[in-house]
Amino acid sequence: MAWLEITIDTAAEKINSVVTHLTARGFADLVIEDQEEFETFLEENRAYWDYIDEELQEKLQGLSHIKLYLEDTDTAGMERLRQAAAELELPMAVTTLAETNWEESWKDNYPPQEIGEKIVVLPYWLAEEETDRLKVILDPGLTFGTGAHPSTQMVMEKMEEVVQPGFACLDLGSGSGILSIAALRLGAETAVGIDIDPKAEDIARENAAYNGFAAPAFTALTGNVTEDKALMASLGAKQWDLVLVNIVADVIIGLAPVLPNFLTEKSTLICSGILDVRLEEVVAALENAGLTITAVKQKEDWRSVTAKKASPGGKLAKIFDF
Repeated sequence: MAWLEITIDTAAEKINSVVTHLTARGFADLVIEDQEEFETFLEENRAYWDYIDEELQEKLQGLSHIKLYLEDTDTAGMERLRQAAAELELPMAVTTLAETNWEESWKDNYPPQEIGEKIVVLPYWLAEEETDRLKVILDPGLTFGTGAHPSTQMVMEKMEEVVQPGFACLDLGSGSGILSIAALRLGAETAVGIDIDPKAEDIARENAAYNGFAAPAFTALTGNVTEDKALMASLGAKQWDLVLVNIVADVIIGLAPVLPNFLTEKSTLICSGILDVRLEEVVAALENAGLTITAVKQKEDWRSVTAKKASPGGKLAKIFDF
């Protein structure tokens, strides 16, 4: 069975009336790509990312796209849709989609990801695949953190150099739990992952279970360390060998003043998710918080920063891994 993808273009201000018209004629499963809603969403959530898909913005410029899908044998549905488009006086484009197994084809987007010299990230359906690398097994369809993004890869590459047996790792903005799991695979004794999204806690715990990790080796928590004083005090009372912050520049800058609370002079901090144009701001924020940059790594347009708590006797030398 083949499917037809039908696209109807309209102006942003007419989107509601068009949707109402189509719904009244029995077309309820609609996909809406609306420029104004997209830009409003970006503006309201500006703090959570630095990189926006410019190609998508250009695609949406001045238009709203309504998409729906029909089986190629549904001639009655197609005729009703053509009549509706004619009544609305809107153009309609029809594309025939290749026959495929929709329930399984999405898995093709998640091949094994070899990272650094030691790690391979595998989706759970490839968990038994033979490899000489350390396996980090995930359900990649659940939340951010599949190993495909340069920011995550840079952290894991640096972790291969840093993590020692017995380490205690704190992962702020843990998402899928990928970095905590990688730390445990590399020999860390414990890892605590914290995210402000309650869903991430369950997802990270589930991904850890795919890898055979549970409390006390891995602990997932929900919280905001800049606002929850009790949580910050609890975490600050522990000795962390490695602290990871793989988010975006604005969040790292906001966290910078509290990060020294989690570090000793022997601890290592790795921050990533930083676009190259935001690097100087992040470095300044970390240094103003009393930290010394020991390495800066680059991959594509992204940067990661490694830092230490400055000793009373002086600062460490900066090293740029370019």
